[in-house]
Amino acid sequence: MSGLTHIDASGAARMVDVGAKRASQRRAVASGRIAMSAEALAAIRAGDAPKGDVLGAARIAGIMAAKRTGELIPLCHPLGLETVSIDFAFEDGAIRATASAALTGKTGVEMEAMTAVCVALLTIYDMAKAIDKAMVIGEVRLIAKSGGQSGDWKAPDAQVP
Repeated sequence: MSGLTHIDASGAARMVDVGAKRASQRRAVASGRIAMSAEALAAIRAGDAPKGDVLGAARIAGIMAAKRTGELIPLCHPLGLETVSIDFAFEDGAIRATASAALTGKTGVEMEAMTAVCVALLTIYDMAKAIDKAMVIGEVRLIAKSGGQSGDWKAPDAQVP
């Protein structure tokens, strides 16, 4: 089982020891999309959703989730994030969420950025489900990361904000 970072020699799960790693500037950007009816999209855009400011609540929820990723994802290190931001863009029949997380540390922030996107999209669903229960969350993915031993990476088809 050698070569697997979260499995020890006996096959048991373990948290990776990052104690000897050098701290570096790290940043990750993730995005995802929630498709919905024109009615739900219009209500969110106009601020007329029954539960209030959908995107404001989704932004706060995503940031809060990023900060708690170590409690949600097994074997993730709890991190002292320096910044998390979430932006929304209206698309044809959907809203795209893009989250960025950064810190100076010994391990990456990819999971924090992706957790922020997922929870932001789930919050949009929760706040607009009275209008459209058939919304579909998808396309959640890492679009870029920088820093650390593996260096910089960008999805070939992604535009990084």
